[in-house]
Amino acid sequence: MKQRSDLLTKIKDQLLARQIDMASGLSRSASEKVSDGQVQDSGDEALSLTMEKLQDSLQQTEIDELRLIEDALQRIERDEYGLCIDCDEQIGVCRLENFPYAARCIVCQEAFEE
Repeated sequence: MKQRSDLLTKIKDQLLARQIDMASGLSRSASEKVSDGQVQDSGDEALSLTMEKLQDSLQQTEIDELRLIEDALQRIERDEYGLCIDCDEQIGVCRLENFPYAARCIVCQEAFEE
């Protein structure tokens, strides 16, 4: 029981630190411009559009991860962390250590992805 409590504390600290890092990174990247807005030739314009799409995609990936982190922190607060949201079985410790915002056990995650 003490071991699980220590693990929860460690994971919660990691999640909070990652949440802070991601929030500040998203804030910075949202204010960055890919283009300076000056008239460009068609090649520069195409590159600029590609870079904007890439930046948007990266931001969306970070937003998705931030939501997973926030969900995990809420599960910790509700004392539901570490239980699969589908089957209510314990999620393996190795899975939680490597993927701390996992909401499903491996079996349910694989079924969910199919």
